[in-house]
Amino acid sequence: MTIQTTARAPSQTAASPSAPAPTRLAVQARRYRPLLIPVAAVAAAGSIGLFLVASTGVSLGAAVDAFVGGSFGSPYAIAASINRSVVFALVGIGFVLANRANLTNVGGEGQIAVGGIAATAVALYGNVANLPLALPVLLPMLSAVVAGAVWGALAGVFKVKAGTNEVISTLLLSFIAIWLVYWSVQSEALLRRPRTTSATLPESLEIPESTQLPLLTGDYSFPLHIGLPIALVLAIIAAVVLQRTIFGTRLRAVGLNPVAAKRAGISYGRYVIAALALAGALGGLAGAFMIQGEQYLLKDGFSSGYGFDGLVAGLLARGSVGGVIAASLLFGFLRSGGINMEMVAGVPTALVMVIQGLIVIMLAGASFWLDKRPAR
Repeated sequence: MTIQTTARAPSQTAASPSAPAPTRLAVQARRYRPLLIPVAAVAAAGSIGLFLVASTGVSLGAAVDAFVGGSFGSPYAIAASINRSVVFALVGIGFVLANRANLTNVGGEGQIAVGGIAATAVALYGNVANLPLALPVLLPMLSAVVAGAVWGALAGVFKVKAGTNEVISTLLLSFIAIWLVYWSVQSEALLRRPRTTSATLPESLEIPESTQLPLLTGDYSFPLHIGLPIALVLAIIAAVVLQRTIFGTRLRAVGLNPVAAKRAGISYGRYVIAALALAGALGGLAGAFMIQGEQYLLKDGFSSGYGFDGLVAGLLARGSVGGVIAASLLFGFLRSGGINMEMVAGVPTALVMVIQGLIVIMLAGASFWLDKRPAR
């Protein structure tokens, strides 16, 4: 018996015609969309800001020159912008760590404040200036880390023991910390420098040179300090912890479903307190960097709203440590350029803040659009 087989034509195997292949340009546009959309948002906000500047009668050319000069115009300006970015990044990374457990830490300003108080007190009165090796620098930094961690952990305890929303507690603790700075520099029994004349300012003494952060270059015309490599190392550690460790996985579990996490044997209270303590520790370190690496003394309002800028950097990063670094660099250079626009070109302070707010709104809108847009 002969069995005949019939070969099926290749065209018959296809159930439906294939879709047309996307063009190379479309593929590239899709790949770089997460980068291009935020850049376009910043450009749009900048254009609106230039229009607002022109409406005040300030020369656009003078304003742009002042902004560029303050941000990139000299090695000093670049270093100052990066040093600011380091502070924003530490607060932003802390926000991301807490947010992994579905916690919103808005207390960066207060954590910077208590860190600054602790670093100043130890540097001035902790008898550390003549210690060997790097201890004069490290001990004030460590004291700031501990102070910030305690300040953040307090909000965690309030949440676990009393059910207080961490947004409220971290915000109110920030107000307390800011007033503690005011009290410290107003009282000679605390940190205020001794009065010599009626013109003595309410601020602390300058910290000893041995407790100040060393410069990476050793050149004060480019005062980039060692806070930059420290922050980069901490960013890498934070990214690894969140993505590759049991601790990061448990933080996510606590954030996604506290009830299921408890049933799995994960202590909800312990991880909530730990997450907010870590966020506070990074905020406290940021305060130490501001005192030891930039201002060298404690005064009222020394944090200059850096905690809130770091909070925005964390919000815009959408849970990404790399995103925090990018947003922090943007805000650091924006802050430097805005200050110079105000001083050199006469752009009103309020308008500088409006322009920064426009950029934040545009970036937030771009992030929301990218999140909601269906994948293709």
